[in-house]
Amino acid sequence: MTAVFVKSSFLILQDIGMSELLLIAVVVLLLFGGKKIPELMRGLGKGIREFNDAKNNVRQEIEEGMKEKPVQPAATATTDAPHTSTEDATHSKI
Repeated sequence: MTAVFVKSSFLILQDIGMSELLLIAVVVLLLFGGKKIPELMRGLGKGIREFNDAKNNVRQEIEEGMKEKPVQPAATATTDAPHTSTEDATHSKI
């Protein structure tokens, strides 16, 4: 579901031309003012950087987990009971 949403949002961005981007920039300028835009961009950059750092940490942990050797189970002692004469007699009739 998420992949479909992301794919469709990128398709929408392909249809935006230069005039639409200019209109969006003017609206942002009017809403936030010239003094707030650098702070807004700084915050946006910091958020993107933190997201990328977290993404890289997760990727690194997954790669390290895949490189680790799988734990082999220890040899278990057999719990088979010794054969009795009644078991032998039953198996010989079958």
